[in-house]
Amino acid sequence: MRPFSSFAARLSPATLLPALLLFATSCSRYNNNGSLSVAGVVYLILAIYALVSLLKQDWSIGKKLIWGVIIWFFPIGGSIIYLLFSGRNG
Repeated sequence: MRPFSSFAARLSPATLLPALLLFATSCSRYNNNGSLSVAGVVYLILAIYALVSLLKQDWSIGKKLIWGVIIWFFPIGGSIIYLLFSGRNG
C-alpha cells in the first residue's frame, strides 16, 4: 500500500498553489540570493485572481482580450484597475 499516493490523490490542486507561488517568486534574478519577495507573492495572487475572474465572465472575446492585455502589460495596476472598474459579475 502506498499511503502517500492515496493522500496526494485526495488533495485538490488548489492546495498546491501556495507552494507553487513560493517557488515562482523566489527564483528571481533581481532578489538577493533567491530570497522571497513579498511584492512578488502579492502580484502573483492578484494577477491569478484577476485572470481567473476574467475568464469566468460571459463577455465577448474582444472585451476579455482588452482586459487581459491591461492586466498583462500593467502588472499590479492593471489587476487593481480590472478588479475595481471592470463591471464584472460575481
